[in-house]
Amino acid sequence: MRFAVVQFGGSNCDRDTYHVLADVCGVDTDLVWYKNGLSRSYDAVVLPGGFSYGDYLRAGAIAARTPVMTEIVRHANEGGLVLGICNGAQIGSEAGLIPGTFTLNAYPKFISQHVYLRVESTASPFTALYREGEVIRVPIAHKEGRYVATDDVVARLNREGRVAFRFCDEHGNLTAESNPNGSAENIAGVLSEGRNVLAMMPHPERASEPVLGSDDGVKIFNSMIAYIEEYGRRRAI
Repeated sequence: MRFAVVQFGGSNCDRDTYHVLADVCGVDTDLVWYKNGLSRSYDAVVLPGGFSYGDYLRAGAIAARTPVMTEIVRHANEGGLVLGICNGAQIGSEAGLIPGTFTLNAYPKFISQHVYLRVESTASPFTALYREGEVIRVPIAHKEGRYVATDDVVARLNREGRVAFRFCDEHGNLTAESNPNGSAENIAGVLSEGRNVLAMMPHPERASEPVLGSDDGVKIFNSMIAYIEEYGRRRAI
């Protein structure tokens, strides 16, 4: 089993993510500079947080158009897992890996704080180790993290159980006050049609060890590992 953490100019959560995968979860993991492409076969690819290309044009827009993303889209189309975190989620949406987009927060300022998420679906390679309705605590750090999509797209995501996480309060209630960036229907994480891609704005790698104040996020990585161990590279569950 092998994971890739892709580095772009401006990535700043790449080594944090590498540490969690390699040192906390014990997985063979490569840091992959985007210009080098996917030179090996990988079971999962992680697009980490940061400010690729300085967020010029739109957050994630330039990185999404680099050659390595053609390889990553092919990897996803072949059933490989892809996890996009924060800027990685923006890159994934720009590359068409998930529907909708992430845009300027409703209050157009950078937000850095811990939030609560409610697990909406456990039927994915990223959330299988959680309980449906479980409330977890992870940090966010973004200015362009508000998820927006047409009403039809949101309705389809709900109908197909492809909303992975929603912002909530500590009791699991979905309120306007617990929605830090104004995302549609408090959506914090979206699954692709094949459920093998997850794009999420919160940072699970920053909540993967007790010393960080929460290890609620490590189950995302462990869910991916358990899925690959059981099924290998398969398009959906």
